[in-house]
Amino acid sequence: MTILVTGATGRVGGHVVQQLVQRGADVRVLVRDPAKADFPAGVEVIQGDLLDIDAVRAAFSGVRTLFLLNAVAADEFTQALITLNIARESGVERVVYLSVIHADRFVNVPHFAVKAGAERMIQQMGFSATILRPAYFIDNELTIKDVVLNHGLYPMPIGGKGLAMVDARDIAEVAAIELIRRDQAPGKLPTETLNLVGPDTLTGSDVAAIWSDVLGRPVAYGGDDPTGFEQNLASFMPKWMAYEMRLMAERFVGDGMLPEAGDVERLTKILGRPLHTYREFAAQIAATAAKD
Repeated sequence: MTILVTGATGRVGGHVVQQLVQRGADVRVLVRDPAKADFPAGVEVIQGDLLDIDAVRAAFSGVRTLFLLNAVAADEFTQALITLNIARESGVERVVYLSVIHADRFVNVPHFAVKAGAERMIQQMGFSATILRPAYFIDNELTIKDVVLNHGLYPMPIGGKGLAMVDARDIAEVAAIELIRRDQAPGKLPTETLNLVGPDTLTGSDVAAIWSDVLGRPVAYGGDDPTGFEQNLASFMPKWMAYEMRLMAERFVGDGMLPEAGDVERLTKILGRPLHTYREFAAQIAATAAKD
């Protein structure tokens, strides 16, 4: 049967599609602009978004399993609830949902609260689901690499409690494994929740030290105050979203994003390999910069 992937043009979604195709799955994607999509041969593309009811219904035709990824948006909750309702209406019972770690705790951060609500809906509607709860994406650092490289400053206010930063490739591969496991199961499997974390829990000072090491020159941590972070984000994204990111940073500083006992070992067993590290990411950026 076919697996439907939403959010397929993003970093995680794109990797999920690749992983599913490599594993021989029949994949369909729902995208706003097919002209901007670049998918492997054989992937079926449906044009539309999660608020386009006709397109969503068409996308679910003949589908058994859903990968639901919602980007941060003002109407993210509506998108999630409509998609889950149409999934149930279409007879789809098997879901892998990309939530976020501590969704049930960081409820003052809008996109965390949204995901907590979607998790609750998945549970109450009786889906057979894997709820994936990733920590902070290592790949987010692509947005600040130029600041690190050109100014010797790590500007993300992530605090001193530590974040178990996770690579998008690891998120996507676990998602693909779970999608195929549920899709191929003879019946409904129990709902499970998996924290997706990296192998290291890093503070702002830890990250600055890694950059200093791989670049061979000092990189300083910019500190815990999120004011400048919010102001910078507001220069290129809606102010409500910049403020939301500030709220998230405040939770990073106050609480951290810490793994639970056994998380790293569980993910390593699922993947059959070590998790990608932040140092590998930083070293690759440094090596590329050295060639330029």
